[in-house]
Amino acid sequence: MENFNDIIKSNQLTLVDFYATWCGPCKMMHPVLEQLKDEFCDNIRILKIDVDKNEAISMQYRIQSVPTFMLFKGGEAIWRQSGTIRFVDFKNLISQYL
Repeated sequence: MENFNDIIKSNQLTLVDFYATWCGPCKMMHPVLEQLKDEFCDNIRILKIDVDKNEAISMQYRIQSVPTFMLFKGGEAIWRQSGTIRFVDFKNLISQYL
């Protein structure tokens, strides 16, 4: 299995979802992420990181609230936002970086 750093260093746009299993808003975002996966198919990779199981990565990126979303391309964080995001807003945002 690829490790986190290898995945985000890829030239493929990668959306990282920092979430927690106990988080209500995180659960609300699951269908939105599924829609994004269907919409963008192979153009984007979506990676879910459970903050409770991946404390080192969460600390490295200073994740203080969940859900927090980050877009990476070529190892660079190009966008970050915490909280829920509507599908249409996410779609428009991702389209800007493809």
